[in-house]
Amino acid sequence: MSDLIATLQANHSLFIAVVAMFSLFVGSFLNVVIHRLPIMMENGWRRECREFIAQDSGQPLPEDEAQPTFNLMVPRSRCPSCGQQINALQNIPILSYLLLKGKCGNCGTGISVQYPIIEAVTMILSVMVALKFGVSLQTLFGIFLTWALISLTMIDFKHTLLPDDITLPMLWLGLLISLVPVFVSPSEAIVGAVVGYLALWSVYHLFKLVTGKEGMGYGDFKLLGLLGAWFGWASIPMIILLSSVVGAVVGISLIVIRGRDRNIPIPFGPYLAAAGWLAMMYGDTISRALF
Repeated sequence: MSDLIATLQANHSLFIAVVAMFSLFVGSFLNVVIHRLPIMMENGWRRECREFIAQDSGQPLPEDEAQPTFNLMVPRSRCPSCGQQINALQNIPILSYLLLKGKCGNCGTGISVQYPIIEAVTMILSVMVALKFGVSLQTLFGIFLTWALISLTMIDFKHTLLPDDITLPMLWLGLLISLVPVFVSPSEAIVGAVVGYLALWSVYHLFKLVTGKEGMGYGDFKLLGLLGAWFGWASIPMIILLSSVVGAVVGISLIVIRGRDRNIPIPFGPYLAAAGWLAMMYGDTISRALF
C-alpha cells in the first residue's frame, strides 16, 4: 500500500488518471443509487404502514405475494421500455451512451441524458478535489463526500427527499474523521453538527409559527448538520448564505420566467450540497470575500 501511495505521489498524472477513471464508474453506480434508493424507501414505507395498520386493527398481517428482490445490486439494470437486460458493453460510462447514440440497443427507445451527465460530473468534481488536495486523506474523504452530495442533490431534486441512508452515515463519518483530523478538529466537528442542525431547525419552527406552513423538511436539518460535522461550526454561516442566495435566485427565476406555481415546494438540499462542496474547496477564499 505504501508503495502504491509513493507511486501516485511521484506520478501526478497517473494519480489524476486513476481518480478520473474510477470516478467514471462510480458515477455509473450513482445513477443506480439515484434511481433505486427512493423506490426502496417507498417500498419500506408501504411495508411499515401495512404492519402498523395490522397491529392497530389486531388483525394478522396478510402474507405478501412473492416479490422479486429489489436493492442497489439486484436485479440487473434493464431497459424500462422493452425490459432487455443491459450487458457490460452497454454499461461503459459515457462511451456506451455515445456509441448507442443515446438509445436502447434493443428497442431504440431514448436513454435519459442524465446518465452520462452524472458520470461526467462525478468525474470532473472528483478530479477537482484530487487537484486541490493531492495524494492525501483530504482527497480520499473529499471525493467520497462529493459522491454522496451528488446522490443527495439528484434525489432531492427529483423526489424532494434526502435519504437518512446517506445523510446519517456521512454525518457520523464526518465526526469520526475529525479524530485524525482530516478537515477540522473533533470539537469543531461536534459543535458544527449541532449548530448546523439547530440553525435550520430554528428557522423551520419560526417560519411555521409565523405562517403556519412548513418551510423545509427535516432532511435539510440533517444535511446541514452533516456539513457542519465535516467542516466545523465556522463554515455554517457561509454555507447558509451561499445556499440561500442561490436558492432564492433560482426559485424566483422559476416563478417569474417559467411560471412555476409558488405553492410547489422547491428542494433546498441541492443548494446546501453545492454550498457545502464549495466550502470544502474554496472555503477560506469565500469567507474572506463575504465576511
